Amino acid sequence: MRPTRVMLVIGGNRGIGAAIARLAASRGYAVAITYASNAAPAEDVVAAIEEAGGTAAAFRCDVAEEEDILRLFEDAAVLGQLSAMVYSSGITGDASPLADARARTLRDVVAVNLTGAMLCAREAARHMSTGRGGQGGSITFVSSRAADRGSAGEYVWYAASKGGVNSLSLGLAREVAGEGIRVNCVSPGPVATEMLSPERQAKGAAAVAMGRVADPAEIAEAVLYMASDQASYVTGANLAVAGGA
Repeated sequence: MRPTRVMLVIGGNRGIGAAIARLAASRGYAVAITYASNAAPAEDVVAAIEEAGGTAAAFRCDVAEEEDILRLFEDAAVLGQLSAMVYSSGITGDASPLADARARTLRDVVAVNLTGAMLCAREAARHMSTGRGGQGGSITFVSSRAADRGSAGEYVWYAASKGGVNSLSLGLAREVAGEGIRVNCVSPGPVATEMLSPERQAKGAAAVAMGRVADPAEIAEAVLYMASDQASYVTGANLAVAGGA
């Protein structure tokens, strides 16, 4: 009997991450999700997955803290051998020109969006690498088209952090390809989540060729493709799921 596939969704408690977790469970993964402080949304996602007949568990993890990440990977092992990791955590801080941004905002965004991504990818590589006793697997980063657009006047630090994620993905893909691990990015445009206010969603829709924002489920489909056997020869890729943005 084939071992249960396990997907760890960092930031799987809401928005795009929650959509990824639900879809992964429907595709046969046992799913581990994380939350930073508010357990309720994560528990709701787990309950929905279990009600549909799937397997899921939620774990508290502040991705700005290495100790939390180390503990997360140990705790999530209760579900089985890790086969896929998705990094979907991200914050923006308050919108402003860079000249008006607080140093704390810049530090927090880089800590969560980029440093946390590197630490989680490091641990995933340690667990998956065939050279370290793992069975291979996939790592997928949820990046952003903001990395290419720059988010001038709003969140240039967010865009910069996602540009770092893109470079991380490409470099790591080449680094671990011989160890049975594929690494890719999915870069959404504007998505209908609580990260974007209704006003910003409307602004985003107006700037997209298709004239609308994405549903989180549309991003989840791309992520699940990247993690699937159908993408067995795809690594180092960055798939824009942005409606032509």
